[in-house]
Amino acid sequence: MNSDFKFTIANADEQSLQRWQGITRPYSLMDVERLRGSVRIEHTLARMGAENLWNLLHTEPYVAALGAMTGNQAIQQVHAGLKAIYVSGWQVAADANLSGEMYPDQSLYPADSVPSMVRRINKALQRADQTHHSEGKNGISWFAPLIADAEAGFGGNLNAFELMKAMIEAGAACVHFEDQLSSAKKCGHLGGKVLVSTGEAIQKLVAARLASDVMGVPTLIMARTDADSAALLTSDIDARDREFLTGERTAEGFFGIRSGLKCAIARAMAYAPYADLLWCETSKPDLQEAKEFAEGVHAKFPGKLLAYNCSPSFNWKKHLSDSTIASFQRELAAMGYKFQFITLAGFHSLNLSMFELARGYKREGMAAYSQLQEREFRFEHSDQYQAVKHQRFVGTGYFDDVQHVITSGTTSTKALEGSTENKQFGKPEEALNSVVGT
Repeated sequence: MNSDFKFTIANADEQSLQRWQGITRPYSLMDVERLRGSVRIEHTLARMGAENLWNLLHTEPYVAALGAMTGNQAIQQVHAGLKAIYVSGWQVAADANLSGEMYPDQSLYPADSVPSMVRRINKALQRADQTHHSEGKNGISWFAPLIADAEAGFGGNLNAFELMKAMIEAGAACVHFEDQLSSAKKCGHLGGKVLVSTGEAIQKLVAARLASDVMGVPTLIMARTDADSAALLTSDIDARDREFLTGERTAEGFFGIRSGLKCAIARAMAYAPYADLLWCETSKPDLQEAKEFAEGVHAKFPGKLLAYNCSPSFNWKKHLSDSTIASFQRELAAMGYKFQFITLAGFHSLNLSMFELARGYKREGMAAYSQLQEREFRFEHSDQYQAVKHQRFVGTGYFDDVQHVITSGTTSTKALEGSTENKQFGKPEEALNSVVGT
């Protein structure tokens, strides 16, 4: 850590000291102050999320998250009890980017698309919080920390700097950057991946840390390496990369490298001083590989936080037994993988649930939809599922309350009063009784 930053935390409490332990900043506090500007702008959701996530990573056995691609999915995840939300670039590329296109995960979408999704999810969580608070229900902490995908930074160091700022403005708690060439970026489970030099990848992490310092937010930074499977490298300039060179060149001028865990571990150790968490993208769910990576990193950086992608790209039953799958995350947590996530959970759950409904609707008509509604009533009764009352869920009652306050209680145009939802759905037990006929 730069000496200036050491000085600023010299009188900090133990928690603050722990937060920055092992983090290297190759710049000074004076640099940050010069770049910050004269007005200090607060980023409440980003700060709150970062502090919450850091605490969870150090108090929970591990933090489990699912990828959400809509605000409603995020609400359901939090209501179901998950404590963090993953915002996947893959999912944004597929069906939630600002160009309105369906793309593969190759950084083809506008660079501000993931910050936009982060903002959209936070807005949905804010509405859920407002609705429940206005009803006197404060038992759920709705603002779960969001872990967001910055891909390979969508360009050079300055692109990474600006993207990190956009993530913080949108309210992200943690942002991850991978060590691929941004112009040739691929999903970690596709072929043709090209790594940048270790030094260039470190500069992207420094750019992200500088951006968070300039914004005054303790945003977590996750460094991902694709070196386990990437076979190409942009340059042989970095001495740390040379032991993995094969001596081959491609038509594009890329250098061939020997990929694998040894290469991934070497890169992760190089990134460790500049990141809060380390993630090695793997090709299959393998506890032995996970152990080898963790032990390799922890030999030099004991206790360094690790992340693991429990990917839908893996055929889980093909590789693991039911009992191993059931204990997989606990065993990872024991190795130090404190953040574990399913990147494309939103994509797969959305598509399968809609296909099942559409297929049933085509075959059975309204009977199929009625069966879905019956399931909603049962979940409402047993687990307080709330989206069955869709008018209230999106805030109709909240805005009735706003109108009531504005008109000093004289309004005659409240929307939820007299609605079919209020008349026909009633209390959870009443709706369930209408289903079972009791």
